[in-house]
Amino acid sequence: MTPTLHREGPFRFFFYSHEPREPPHVHVERDDAIAKLWLHDSAIADSGGFPAQDLQRIVAIVSAHRDRFIEAWHEHFDPS
Repeated sequence: MTPTLHREGPFRFFFYSHEPREPPHVHVERDDAIAKLWLHDSAIADSGGFPAQDLQRIVAIVSAHRDRFIEAWHEHFDPS
């Protein structure tokens, strides 16, 4: 299961449900490229084939929505 958190322009932001033991992070895809960003600082963990211009935009989007993404992470992986 890959719950979609956000769509913006050509990008889809989501979690992989089988990664609960990793620190909070988000994946983003566009076409065949998939990147991974840590939510605590919006750092790129894996650029996934995105060009630098797209990565700059992705980092800005994750930074703008970081609090909501972290809240969604905890709701999804720690639903207590």
